[in-house]
Amino acid sequence: MFKLTLIEDDEVIVYLTKKIIKESGNSELLNVLSNGKRALEYFEENVKNEELLPDIIFLDISMPVIDGWQFLDEFQVIKNKITKPISIYITTSSISHSDIEREKKCNLISDFIIKPITLENFNNIIDSCN
Repeated sequence: MFKLTLIEDDEVIVYLTKKIIKESGNSELLNVLSNGKRALEYFEENVKNEELLPDIIFLDISMPVIDGWQFLDEFQVIKNKITKPISIYITTSSISHSDIEREKKCNLISDFIIKPITLENFNNIIDSCN
């Protein structure tokens, strides 16, 4: 069973993603964090508690307070303290060329997914993590 964290501010996307996770039957949603700042605080607080850390993060790029790119910049430091492997999937409604190019340069990101996540996309992600 994979543990997931969703970093997303859009309630509709949160609802749809929760539904997909439940339908898949092979994953557990640990938490939903509404912005990058809260996510960074969560990871910093739990850096030594692997039971509370996800296997996979779905990260929105466009969020209030701290966006996905800022989260990734700061998460790099926290990630160095974590021994558990964590895959990060960018989820966005943006198909901006600059976002895609930026994603390719970031070694923390496993893939770039256009929202909303479908059951097929989700199952492919889970399969690739096995």
